[in-house]
Amino acid sequence: MQAGKPVLYSYFRSSCSWRVRIALALKGIDYDTAPVNLIKDGGQQFSDEFQALNPMKQVPALKIDGMTIGQSLAIIEYLEETRPTPRLLPQDPKKRALVRMISDLIAGGIQPLQNLSVLRQVEEQQRLAWAQKAISSGFNALEAILRGTAGKYCVGDEVTMADLCLVPQVANADSPVMKPHALPQDGHRWADRLSHRRVSIALLSAGVAGGREAEDSAPEPPLPPRLASCALCPLPSQPPHPPQLRA
Repeated sequence: MQAGKPVLYSYFRSSCSWRVRIALALKGIDYDTAPVNLIKDGGQQFSDEFQALNPMKQVPALKIDGMTIGQSLAIIEYLEETRPTPRLLPQDPKKRALVRMISDLIAGGIQPLQNLSVLRQVEEQQRLAWAQKAISSGFNALEAILRGTAGKYCVGDEVTMADLCLVPQVANADSPVMKPHALPQDGHRWADRLSHRRVSIALLSAGVAGGREAEDSAPEPPLPPRLASCALCPLPSQPPHPPQLRA
């Protein structure tokens, strides 16, 4: 790793890490990746070395500017304040509040409910049904909000922090494990006309949203055609392992 270069501690299945990778790529920040496997060896996040970096024992963590920051939204906001272009938070305070509201809804009200640390508190036979119900409830609330805020993207026609949160979460919920139960049905099969689906497609088409990094920084698979011009982490045509509930 290059001295002075930012280092992202990340897990290839982590939607929280994915948000930060998109932000780093959009802002053109060169960085190194330090893989932290949340499953291997009982969870590498529990090692003394990593706990010294992030006492919460979670990814992502970003070493940058002589400090280490945990929590994906805090990382993105720091990048926004220190490297403000391209802008990921609108100048208008009302729009900025909407972006933060949507980001918090996803990061606090949807994503944690499929984490193994949460699901282990539910009886094993009920875990999947509980997760699907909880995530579906969050997506229904998100859909109602996006109907009033979305233009081309989550809030208007510019990419914001809310979009960085949306894409990884839709990808996780669209896995064979979660669908068709986790996403809003709205009286029909989950369709492109739904706001969150439409926004996700627009982001992918614009080359804004990359995919998961390869496990343990293995060579990344080629980009699929729709992301061929994207500078972000590629989205594998097949996941590196059978889908499972996210750690």
